[in-house]
Amino acid sequence: MTKSKMANRYSPEVRARAVRMVFEHQGSYETQAGAIAAIAPK
Repeated sequence: MTKSKMANRYSPEVRARAVRMVFEHQGSYETQAGAIAAIAPK
């Protein structure tokens, strides 16, 4: 998949929700990367 196709894979609303979830839950994980890894499948 090319970079431009990957950039449009998710809607802006889904991206915003994912970012918001990471910031809301990052205190529950040792690192931000840990929070991202846990939230990404959702």
